[in-house]
Amino acid sequence: MSFLNQLFPRRQSRHDREMAYLNGAVSLYDLECREREIAQGKFARD
Repeated sequence: MSFLNQLFPRRQSRHDREMAYLNGAVSLYDLECREREIAQGKFARD
């Protein structure tokens, strides 16, 4: 079973992708811009 898990890794949840995106902010301004992008649906289509 672990062999199949290596071939087909589980996709990150939407929440995990959003948090990783927010954690990549380099300034408060960048963080605010990223929050607005998420609120506008940046990850909603995934």
